[in-house]
Amino acid sequence: MVPSDGPAIVLTTLNAKYIHASLGLRYLLANMGALKRQTVLREFTIARKVPEVAAELLATLGEPLPGVVQIIGFGVYIWNVTQTTEVVRLLKNQRPEVKVVLGGPEVSHELGEQEIVRLADHVITGWGDVSFPKLCRALLHGSQPLMKIIAGEEPPLDQLVLPYAEYTDADLAHRLLYVEASRGCPFKCEFCLSSLDKTSRAFDLDAFLDEMQGLYRRGARNFKFVDRTFNLKVDSSVRILQFFLDRLPAPDALGNEIFVHFEVVPDHLPDRLKVLIAKFPPGVLQLEVGVQSFSIAVQQRVSRKQDNAKTEANLRWLVAQSNAHLHADLIFGLPGETLESFATGFDRLQGLGPHEIQLGILKRLRGTPIVRHSTPYGMVYDPDPPYTVRQTGAVDAATLQRFARFSRYWDMIANSGRFTRTLLVLLAGPSPFYFFLDFADWQWLKSGTTSGLTPEALVDAMFDYLCTQRGLPALTVQQALLADYVASGARASPQALKGLLPEREAPQLLGAKTLADRQVRHLAVRQTAD
Repeated sequence: MVPSDGPAIVLTTLNAKYIHASLGLRYLLANMGALKRQTVLREFTIARKVPEVAAELLATLGEPLPGVVQIIGFGVYIWNVTQTTEVVRLLKNQRPEVKVVLGGPEVSHELGEQEIVRLADHVITGWGDVSFPKLCRALLHGSQPLMKIIAGEEPPLDQLVLPYAEYTDADLAHRLLYVEASRGCPFKCEFCLSSLDKTSRAFDLDAFLDEMQGLYRRGARNFKFVDRTFNLKVDSSVRILQFFLDRLPAPDALGNEIFVHFEVVPDHLPDRLKVLIAKFPPGVLQLEVGVQSFSIAVQQRVSRKQDNAKTEANLRWLVAQSNAHLHADLIFGLPGETLESFATGFDRLQGLGPHEIQLGILKRLRGTPIVRHSTPYGMVYDPDPPYTVRQTGAVDAATLQRFARFSRYWDMIANSGRFTRTLLVLLAGPSPFYFFLDFADWQWLKSGTTSGLTPEALVDAMFDYLCTQRGLPALTVQQALLADYVASGARASPQALKGLLPEREAPQLLGAKTLADRQVRHLAVRQTAD
């Protein structure tokens, strides 16, 4: 048990996975001022049992003392609100005098209907960097605030203490580091919370790069930029790319590889950026390209501005002329989008050759203007997080369930990078989308599951499907599957490949996987094909 003179303030959240380190909490900690000495940060994952989380938080605070205020601040997001609600409920039952303060996007909008808001003492909507420390000072040292709901102040960025020193050595060694060179987004896509931003604001670039140098000097090598539009301001993008280029190890050096992830605007790739992107070697640069939909009518309906021709040209260039690993995003279930129009867009994107197509289903994020289409376009959403659309006027519930299964199988087979050669066989035809949908329907009827499928089970399933349903020669299918399976490094023996596998070393226990696992597999296949 922590002694009674423990910290007065605990900052906490439930991350989706251990590898995720909360940037928001570190901003709060860095900006606590004189209260920083009395503040600690505790992170959990949503896999932890609620009683364990509550017990650890109370143990961190220590036993209460008469007249001494204790505060727990929660970061609340769409992926953790259900579990966080139960943690708050248990805390309030066990120690009702603890002040619970909520912040984060999930509790910044539509507050009246949320149980977690009812349970909490205070809620800060919007930005918390300045408002949370101010609230804590009032609770600990001043008159008690009368307002339960506090509108967060949006401070000038140059007044914030940057949070990167709050990443521990353990974070640097084992976790993905989230960083941001800018906040906000000038675009107004109605399905995104960033549509509520007035504009994009950039941090002082010299100060930001100094912080990146500090992380690099401490050993950081994995950087994920959370900027919504990294390539919006080319001058800044160029300097940031050059920063990482200058720190790449020599070609013959071992270890110390850098991994950098950016989210980019798909139709904005000036030559100055192309020149630098082309200099990155394989396995370093990952670009997330939000296409979302190729339907012009759907784009206009949700206020998304996108030049499809430029988007296609930029993706073709990135695939052909760079070593960047490309994640292209599509969203199914947007207002008025049919299965047929989505299939057309999917086939268009697949033909451009991105390494991965990440398939999402529309979610009604609290506060987003997408809600205005609910009645005219028959949008029906799950009332529980993550508020996934269940049917629309253009897509019935059964079709949305089919697509959800499609998405799961697509991630296992296509995005995993394990079946690149076999995927070419599986998708060969006039419509890759409908060919894969047919496989997904068949696999669902055959297995009844979209989880727990081993690579060996998938090998056997694709062999069965391609031979029995497509009528392809067994030898042709086996050759593709064999090449993929051996290249993947797997060591078991699928039934479909009995007697064909070369002698291999015995399986070895693997250590922690690198963030670039998928990239390595995609790259290996591409080099073999070349």
